[in-house]
Amino acid sequence: MAQLAPRSQDFDDAWRVPLAMSLVFVGVAIVGLRMMGRVWWCACGNPSPWVTDVWSMHCSQHFLDAYTFSHVSHGLLFFIAFRWLHGALPEHWQRAFTPTWWFLGAIALETGWEVLENTPFVIERYRAQTASLNYDGDSIGNSLGDILSCAFGFFIASKIGVRRTLILFVALEVVTLLWIRDNLTLNVVMLVHPIESIKAWQTPPNLH
Repeated sequence: MAQLAPRSQDFDDAWRVPLAMSLVFVGVAIVGLRMMGRVWWCACGNPSPWVTDVWSMHCSQHFLDAYTFSHVSHGLLFFIAFRWLHGALPEHWQRAFTPTWWFLGAIALETGWEVLENTPFVIERYRAQTASLNYDGDSIGNSLGDILSCAFGFFIASKIGVRRTLILFVALEVVTLLWIRDNLTLNVVMLVHPIESIKAWQTPPNLH
């Protein structure tokens, strides 16, 4: 099982550069999102950090929502992917490509997705091809919550190993499917190759 770093001094040394670079990626994403016209928080002024209704105007505008679990899953899958990549590298590269650098890779991918997700093309894709008919992009606060959720998922995966990580991923997919009729897998399917019957099943009657 991969551990992020065992001892205090080793932890400090291993994390110093990857963590600093991760914070740079987050900062660049915030600046980019702001330049794209994203608001800091829900325009409604409600300070609640968590909302549960995925069909309301509040979804993707607060720090956490039902889709937070999909971003935790991002972290789980990124850990598995980077662990696989680590094993495929030559031995002398493996020694340099430690789990702290995997974390940097995960944050780079997640911040990149947060910016891409809020481009007009992807927003319109969500509105036209998925059940997210009212989606209008994320607030910056929500994007930060998504990035931290990904980091949390990565951290959990680093502690429990690949097998338990896969079990946790499947569990999160099942829970969100039963809860909001959506999950990470369906989200990808509907973005890449929309299926009208799935869209109809996901959409509440009042939004048809």
